[in-house]
Amino acid sequence: MIYPANFEQKIGFDRLREQVAARCTMRGARELLAAQTFCPHRPEVERRLGLADEMRRILGMEQGFPDDDFVDLDGIAAKIRIEGTFLDVEEVVALRRALAAAGAVALFILGRGEGLYPFLRERSLRVEALPEIVRAIDAILDRFGQVRDDASPELLRVRRAIREREGQAAKRLQQVLARAKGAGVVDAVAVISIRDGRAVIPVAAANKRKLQGFIHDESATGKTFYVEPVEVVEINNELKELEYAERREVVRILTAFTDRVRPDAERIAGAGDYLAEIDMIRAKARWAGDNGCVKPILSTDDRLVLRRARHPLLAQTLRAQGREIVPLDLELDRKRRILVISGPNAGGKSVCLKTTGIVQYMFQCGFLVPASENSELPLFEGLFIDIGDEQSIDDDLSTYSSHLRNMKELLTMASGRTLALIDEFGSGTEPTIGGAIAEAILERLLEKGCYGVITTHYANIKYFASGTEGIANGAMLFDVQQIKPLFRLETGKPGSSFAIEIARKIGLPEQIIRSAGEKAGSDHVNIEKQLREIARDRRYWEQKRDRIRLTDRKVEELERSYAEQLARIRAERTEIIRAARQEAQELVAEANRQIENTIRTIREAQAERDLTRMARQELDDFRQAVEQADDRADERAERVAREMERVERRLQRRAEKKKEPAAEPAATPAEQPRQIVVGSKVRIAGQEVPGVVQSIKGRRAQVAFGQILTTVDLALLTAVSNNEYREATRPQTARTVVAVDISERRLRFRDHIDVRGMRASEALEAVQDLVDDALMVGVGSVTILHGKGTGALKEEIRRYLRSVPEVASAADEHADRGGAGITIVTFKTD
Repeated sequence: MIYPANFEQKIGFDRLREQVAARCTMRGARELLAAQTFCPHRPEVERRLGLADEMRRILGMEQGFPDDDFVDLDGIAAKIRIEGTFLDVEEVVALRRALAAAGAVALFILGRGEGLYPFLRERSLRVEALPEIVRAIDAILDRFGQVRDDASPELLRVRRAIREREGQAAKRLQQVLARAKGAGVVDAVAVISIRDGRAVIPVAAANKRKLQGFIHDESATGKTFYVEPVEVVEINNELKELEYAERREVVRILTAFTDRVRPDAERIAGAGDYLAEIDMIRAKARWAGDNGCVKPILSTDDRLVLRRARHPLLAQTLRAQGREIVPLDLELDRKRRILVISGPNAGGKSVCLKTTGIVQYMFQCGFLVPASENSELPLFEGLFIDIGDEQSIDDDLSTYSSHLRNMKELLTMASGRTLALIDEFGSGTEPTIGGAIAEAILERLLEKGCYGVITTHYANIKYFASGTEGIANGAMLFDVQQIKPLFRLETGKPGSSFAIEIARKIGLPEQIIRSAGEKAGSDHVNIEKQLREIARDRRYWEQKRDRIRLTDRKVEELERSYAEQLARIRAERTEIIRAARQEAQELVAEANRQIENTIRTIREAQAERDLTRMARQELDDFRQAVEQADDRADERAERVAREMERVERRLQRRAEKKKEPAAEPAATPAEQPRQIVVGSKVRIAGQEVPGVVQSIKGRRAQVAFGQILTTVDLALLTAVSNNEYREATRPQTARTVVAVDISERRLRFRDHIDVRGMRASEALEAVQDLVDDALMVGVGSVTILHGKGTGALKEEIRRYLRSVPEVASAADEHADRGGAGITIVTFKTD
């Protein structure tokens, strides 16, 4: 059930459907689109979504899909059914075009294999393209859509006669025109004209009697008459008779064709229905592609999860303005069925409501949705919306009365299969009673298991949502520094209306703002202040987190630069060593040659003293050059080594920083000590057990510590959070000591385990049991068979083993006995 009747207009789906209809080329496709209404049945929704998504993929990835305008066949099929009628030439051309298109589409889809487009394939298997009718049409019509001369022997004979007579008439007419020009009866520039299908000659009014023939027409001024010469009258009469004969033969051919295909009228209508459905699906896929729509997950556990959802009409408007839409993330499930959204006016609450409504409605109408593919949507049996001013003068209803009437309808239809969307819940009347009625209605909706997204400004609704299981608070984020909404939804905490900040930004006098604060009371102002501080702190930490992410990216880029630099240095070192070795080899060879030359010189000079001294000097000079070259090579190698060491130290420091535990975040500048009031959870300075404040008198408070009441000075009390209080007062479970028979355990103990195929958590649990038993029975080592795979399971097991103090080592088995697929764990013996 959909409520109210104008549900589509309220969420904007009517305009969306019009946009899709504009992309249809057939009237039948637009009629099918109008029939694509809300459906609660899983098989039909899956079929509609599957068809649209497969067509979207075809249009986006395939080449050669028939993408022309399609022609409606329902009127042609209806005419064929009537005995005694025949299709005219234009209708036969349309029939041929439609049947060819249906056949081409079916052939394209069926030619893509069985598993690629299953929904379109299943639909295409039932279509008949009727190729025999297409061939019959090709036998009587040419490619220009005209009846062929050879469509029948009689038509061929008649048309030959027509062309022959036309040639005779033209020749005779030209002869008459030439004689008339020579006689001065007609102008020298006169040409043959056509009047009422007859060839005529224009003659001046004064000469109309000088040219024998029939007058068929005159000019508007009466100065020119159009005369058919008597010489061609007979030929033109014969032409007219031949044209009648041609028309009769064409009608006979078309009648015979229509009679021939009349038994196939239903099959022709079926092909037309297939083409209309394909045209409708194609229009939906085109619109989905233009608006970034995808097929979401059909939920099996009643989860409604929107990821990056957008209202398509709002996205189009903002895109035309050059602005980006802020996507919506929202989640409802069986444990948290209703979301109460609060926050500033014009902050996007109603947009969240409409976005949720239009995405769910599109989904159950079989349209692809503007959201991420990992969004999950369930099937509801009813959708309800209450948004906007519905006051009616005719029905004598006020705004609040119309809201109450809508709430009455909602309570009647509400169930666990209903999604309710309510804007400004409880507004329109005196806040106290309006809020109370709204809270009672909300409680009743929760009892019925109804899903819902509700927006409100009422504090009691926020409090009710905070303390009631099944309902969650959500807030539209607000930039308190720039006093502007961020249009982003965050669940878990209520939001402030920021009425004072907005009023101050608009320029309302400060005196009025202060007076309003006094009239609202300190409690309300304090609550609003706390909500504003929460929003401000959240914004502060988000900005800080963004800066940290940016810094991390820069550090990672720097780390990559260091790694590349280290690789380059290593390559340079290799090249330097290679060059040094080559240079050393050349030096050794040169040294050998130099020594041989020196020895030869000494021998030839018979050891003359001067020559010997010169040879020795040359040898010393060469040795010195060799030593200098060695020094240079050593210096280059040392420089490369120092650079490598420096880069490796940088990488090591970076890795150590990553391993360091993250520092605890400092308190935000806005963090203040919690105010102690009646009901606050507190702790006395120097004690660990918390208590609850029962009453406060002056500077002293009465505090209950379990069953004990005591009076304490307020200065000695420190407020604690609810979580801390629950943790401190949680009852402790008594531990049971189980005696273990070591001998029996040793007999049953196995020193190996196989964890292949297990999930990481199961494998770790099995390994922990193995290690515990091994340490208990006192074995020296155990074997874990985990397989190689991707190495992830092995790494998890090794990480755990490194955390066990009693483990001395965890290493791969010998390559011949399993290698990296087996871990040998050795325990410490001392």
